[in-house]
Parts: sequence; structure tokens; C-alpha cells
Amino acid sequence: MTKRIDTRAARPRASVLLLTATLSLLGAALVQADAPADAPKAIDKAASTLESLKALDGKAPPRRDLNIQSWQTAEGARVLFVEAHELPMFDMRLLFAAGSSQDGATPGIALVTNAMLNEGVKGKDVSAIAEGFEGLGADFGNGSYRDMAIASLRSLSAPEKREPALKLFSEVVGKPTFPADSLARIKNQLMASFEYQKQNPGKLAGDELFRRLYGDHPYAHPSMGTAKTIPPLTLAQLKAFHAKAYAAGNAVIALVGDLSRAEAQAVAAQVSAALPKGPALAKTAAPTEPKAGETHIEFPSKQTHLMMAELGIDRADPDYAALSLGNSILGGGGFGSRLMAEVREKRGLAYGVSSGFTPMQAQGPFMIGLQTRAEMSQNTLQLVKDVTRDFLANGPTQKELDDAKRELAGSFPLSTASNSAIVGQLGAIGFYNLPLTFLEDFMTQSQSLTVEQIKAVMNKHLDVDKLVIVTAGPTVPQKPLPPPTDKPAEQPLGVPEH
Repeated sequence: MTKRIDTRAARPRASVLLLTATLSLLGAALVQADAPADAPKAIDKAASTLESLKALDGKAPPRRDLNIQSWQTAEGARVLFVEAHELPMFDMRLLFAAGSSQDGATPGIALVTNAMLNEGVKGKDVSAIAEGFEGLGADFGNGSYRDMAIASLRSLSAPEKREPALKLFSEVVGKPTFPADSLARIKNQLMASFEYQKQNPGKLAGDELFRRLYGDHPYAHPSMGTAKTIPPLTLAQLKAFHAKAYAAGNAVIALVGDLSRAEAQAVAAQVSAALPKGPALAKTAAPTEPKAGETHIEFPSKQTHLMMAELGIDRADPDYAALSLGNSILGGGGFGSRLMAEVREKRGLAYGVSSGFTPMQAQGPFMIGLQTRAEMSQNTLQLVKDVTRDFLANGPTQKELDDAKRELAGSFPLSTASNSAIVGQLGAIGFYNLPLTFLEDFMTQSQSLTVEQIKAVMNKHLDVDKLVIVTAGPTVPQKPLPPPTDKPAEQPLGVPEH
């Protein structure tokens, strides 16, 4: 039986700004939409010259060969470093196993702790910290996700700029003062966000989906916490969480840029020494298999959100490359994917539809999501199931596989096209304890896959009958779907709601 949730009585009319510290839901990984990412202020000279597809003459564009160096600091932080002298600057990213999966009985504490890092250090408030980085031409960033929390620094590499930037960064990450007035402000921002989210059926559906998918697992609750768990948080709790979760032994330091090995070691040692002392936290436990079924959230709207998911893989799964390529053909490859062709191009049912694996420390979700006209929601849901079931039964065509390989070969160089892109890759490799040759291995494995291998691995990990489904929209009489055609009579409604 479909479970129903009615939210019509709880919709405020006022909209508010979302807290900027709540960046994204899920952890970083190769070619993932949910990966923490910077908007780089400069692009490496090596990647600044664009080559036209015609000039490539069918060949894959060149990509940088990374000489990844790795070591451990005296305090136990793992360091991954790539030397790159094209620009007189460096990028550093610290990754801690300090995401919301470590919240325990206080959902939201990981996010609030991370948001408070740059609110105060000894002798400086939040404005002085911001002015300090800006005056040095440096950029500080932070974010909190389910698996991890991050803090990043981009700075010029000249010693007179690098050294004061590192000193300030080390204080912000290692010795924040957690001002009481900042905590009150961040709590207020989060509470306003919770009220705003009551107007967002996509957010409501997403939160419900994770609850159904993960049950009592640490991934189940929203990374932001809830309106019940945020107000009671205390400064003492934040400080205790920081001392435990931001310890050097729980950190990975990714470093890329205009530094020698000796300079990189000095940078990593300085940052590591400033962190609290302590070991790595325990790895997130594996989730249990959820019960399949459909839940409907009643919501007044012209469109219905359709979300479906099942447990996928963890980040170290050897099937990662095959699943990534297979999913790009099913629903992750934009307009060339099966789902987009059947749902949007042939029938005009949705502005867009996508599928994707999100591998994390424990099994992350495989998800399919879209919005469609409310009166066609149930038949569209069935269509998505049918397309997925057919793909699992028959696998991709040879042409689909060849096209996916060619597209991957053409886009993959972007994963190492800038220092900020490389530091993201190093962070994922270090955090998930992947081989240093992971990027090369991924491409080699992907290009060697066959149709039968793709079919086998997709069936190994996916089963349409195991999908957990959440829909959010109005209950209205349903209409039959239009027949597939090259020119649908009705086009999608336009930009998706919310």
C-alpha cells in the first residue's frame, strides 16, 4: 500500500535565504555532480588553449599525467601532493571524516561545526578573518556533506603571501573560538531554511526518500539537521565535536600547485600540527536492505516530483567504472541517455530526467529523479521503470557503448584541467583510500568494457523491484501517456518547479 503524507497545512508564504554553508548533500568523488567543487579563479596555462573537435581528428584530447606523491604527517594526517608550477599559486583541501554521518544523536552538529570554523579565532571575528584572507589574495572555503567536511585554501605561493595565509588558515581550521553570537545567527538561518523547505516538494521528497532508503542508518537524516535538533546545540557540543572530528589523524590533506616537495611537506606539517590531536574516526557501517515501496507526499502543484532509489555501491567497489559507464547510457549521459530519449524527447513528459550512482564510504544511493505533469505522474513512473527494466534485461547496444566511451574520453581530461580540479580528485582518492593510480585505472577499465560486462554489472547491483519510491504532488485523475514520436505534441512544462 502506498503511504501518504499531507503537507498542505504547513506551507508558509514567506521565502527566506538558504544558509550558504549548506552546500551539497553527498560526498566527493570522480565525475560526480554532488562533489564539493570550487569555481576556480584561474585556469592552468596548460589547459587554457581550447582544441576544436575537428582539430582532434577523432582522437581524445590530451590529459595531464599526474605524479601523485603521498606521505603522512607526524600527527597522522595523510597527504597527497601534485607539483604544478604553471601558476604562482597553490590549492589545498582538508577533508575530515566529519560529515553528518558522524552526527550521532545530534543531527546537524557536523554542519554547524563546519559553518562556525571561520566565525572567529583568537583576536579576530568573522569580518577580520574574511578581510585577512582577502588582503592576502587568498580564498577560504568550507562545506559539510554526509561523509565528510572540508576546508580549503587557495593562495599565492610566494612566501610573503603563503606564510600569513597558512597561519590564518591553520587557526581557522585548528583553533576556532566558536563565538556565541555567531552560533545564534547560524541557528536562526537554519531555522528559517527549514521553514522555507516546507514550500519545496523536491526537498521534502528527497528527505523522505533518504529516510525510507536508510532507516536508522547515519545517512538517513538530513545533513542540515532538523527544526528539533538544531536549537538545543550548545557551544560545548560543537567544541567537543571539533576536537574529535577535526583531529589530524582524521584528516586528509590534498595539495596542488607551485610548491616544491620540501615546501609542500612544510605546508602540510604546519597545518597538521595546528589541528587537534587524535585518531581517525570509525568508518560508517554498512546499511541494511530497505523495504521497497511507494510513499506519496500530498502537495498542491502543477507537477509531481518522482524520486526512486535503491542501495548502490561504496566508493571502493571494483565495479565503479562499469557502473559509471552503464549509468551514463541509462540516464546519466544527458540527451543521449535512454531515459531522456524515452521520457523527454519522444513524449515531452519532463524537462529532464537523470539517474546516478553516488558511491560513499558506505553504500550510497542509486537514484532516478524527474518532475512531470501531475496528471501523468503514475504512468510516467511506470515508463521509467519499464525503460530501466528493459535496459537491465538487454543491456546497451554496441553503438551506445562506443558513444559513451568516446564521450568519456573527450570529457575526462577536464577532471585534471585545473589545480582546483586536481585537488578535488586528490581529496577523493585520499579520503576513500583509493589507489594513487585510480584515475588512470578508471580510464583503462572504462575503455575496455564490453556490452555483456556492462549488462552483467548493472544487473548485479540494480533491481527495479527493489526501488524505494517517493512522489510529491497533487492527487489528480490520471491520463494516458502520449505515444512516442519524433515530435511530441506537448513539450515539457519548462523549468522544473522549485
